[in-house]
Amino acid sequence: MADESLLLLLKDVRGKTLRILDDVTEEQARFAPPGLSNSILWHAGHSLVVVEHLGVSPATGKPPVYPQGWFDKFSWKSEPAKVTQWPKLSEVKAALAEQAERLGTAISALTEEQLRQPAGDPARGRNLRWSILHGLHDEAGHQGEMWLLKKLQTKTPSSR
Repeated sequence: MADESLLLLLKDVRGKTLRILDDVTEEQARFAPPGLSNSILWHAGHSLVVVEHLGVSPATGKPPVYPQGWFDKFSWKSEPAKVTQWPKLSEVKAALAEQAERLGTAISALTEEQLRQPAGDPARGRNLRWSILHGLHDEAGHQGEMWLLKKLQTKTPSSR
């Protein structure tokens, strides 16, 4: 039987991410305040890459799926200040929506036994359920960053 809590969390977290991005323009998506490198676009793409690595890939047993070069742009190892060519926000939003479908399908097919299987860092007692939760929790944290960047742009005259 599907883990309803994971499905609810996925729907809630990814739905909120997509709603945050609804009215963001391409210009706003690339805004990074002085002294910072991460933009709304980076936070959205980062959420995609993290959820792919911690949730979708372990849940499906398949390699991560996203366009070539996105790991270098959006991962925990990325250096956004050095990126010279970004994908369009619409591409990232479409990938986020498609990924949510894949993760929801994968979660629906997982048994309780599968969710208890070691994943990520088994030495620390982490299982597949924890891995999926951690990926979605990371995305939820980045939502706060996206909200703040949206707010800064409405309050900063030079970013309008």
